[in-house]
Amino acid sequence: MAIASEITATAPETDILGRRKISRVLDPTKTAFFWLSMFFVVYCARPEDWIPGLKYLPLAKITAVFAMWSFFSSMRITKRTLKDLPKEATFLLMLTGWLFVGGFFSPVWKGGAVSRSIDYSKVFVAFGLVFLLITTFDRLKRIIFIQTFSVAVICAVSMIKGHSRPRLSGVIGGIYSNPNDLAFAIVLALPFALAFMVSAKNAVAKAFWVGAMLIMMMALVLTASRAGFIDLICMGTVTLYHFGIRGKRFYLIVATALAGVLVMSTAGGLLFDRFAALTGDSDTEESAYGSYQARMYLMKRAADGIANYPVFGLGMHCFPNYSGIWHDVHMTYLQICVEGGIPAFFIYFLFFRRGFKNLGELLKAKNLDETTTLFVGALHGSLIGYGVGALFAPEAYQFFPYFAVAFTAALLQTVKEKQGQSGISPSPPKKPRHFLEAYASNGRTGTITPLR
Repeated sequence: MAIASEITATAPETDILGRRKISRVLDPTKTAFFWLSMFFVVYCARPEDWIPGLKYLPLAKITAVFAMWSFFSSMRITKRTLKDLPKEATFLLMLTGWLFVGGFFSPVWKGGAVSRSIDYSKVFVAFGLVFLLITTFDRLKRIIFIQTFSVAVICAVSMIKGHSRPRLSGVIGGIYSNPNDLAFAIVLALPFALAFMVSAKNAVAKAFWVGAMLIMMMALVLTASRAGFIDLICMGTVTLYHFGIRGKRFYLIVATALAGVLVMSTAGGLLFDRFAALTGDSDTEESAYGSYQARMYLMKRAADGIANYPVFGLGMHCFPNYSGIWHDVHMTYLQICVEGGIPAFFIYFLFFRRGFKNLGELLKAKNLDETTTLFVGALHGSLIGYGVGALFAPEAYQFFPYFAVAFTAALLQTVKEKQGQSGISPSPPKKPRHFLEAYASNGRTGTITPLR
């Protein structure tokens, strides 16, 4: 007999005295979820960059392999199977396959494009495991906690280790090595930190998350990322709409404004100079204006690449070579289009459109508890942060935006499953309006039900 529930229990046992033992409740995906959590720790916190000795271990591969092995070993008795994967998983698989095939047609470097697309395929595995293993809201909160807490730790480590480095550049490797990438990651995590703060049950937890948000905001300002600051404003507006206006927590709007003034007055000097350089009014940030000119050149060069290679593009991560100045184009949408071709751009767009569609369904859902509603708003703010930030930064292959879409899919499926298990009974049959309907309803017996 097929087992429909994720939670299975052993039959009651008795001890030598005949007394009934307490049955143990076993979760067949508990081990797989543990390794998925470890993968998030490795990817989001990058411990190999700031803990001695760990850089020699392929921690991401180890945790991903164990997560997959644990899931497939228990797949027959899990609540969700591969057949339950949503449409966005199909789009992501199509995108991965297109980038892989396109690598063989790269006019720049076939071997590099293919190998990098293989490495990128890990995002599909991560997406699938997030959807299949996050079957409860508590699990979703745990994974989001890992991502948010990790970003806060990275910000603290970056400010401590890189206090003498301009814009915190290169303090942490990987997805945090570039100041703009670090700012992008902070923007995507801040809405979740606010959700944890508001939903915290005691003053200590609330104070912790307030401190974490101040650290993240301070680190973002220290990166002096103009794109990150604009992204912060857009994301903050959407998030505060959900938390402050819709949630009637108007104190959050005032507190955020005060925190912004405090952070900008203490650490915003370089950021202000970089904005002033755009108009030529800054005497201290000539490099900022040069950066602006270089980005305009890169956008024109990307348009040229799309026109010449519209189907399969240049190949993954091949635009820096094609550009002539060894830089990525600073717009995610152009990046995916020039390196993957126009079809890859449309698939990419359809994938993230599904994330917003999931949020639309969640925002319309009824009977959601307060905490779930908070995290729906946080997910909306995070995805808006991605959409805006993608206009100013090359983030097509960073996993955080894909995680956000996976979170929306997992949460929507969890809500649907919960509503299906709640035993909502169909509305009772209407009373017949006249004797013919009454007769029809009892046609098998030939009796007429008296109308009352």
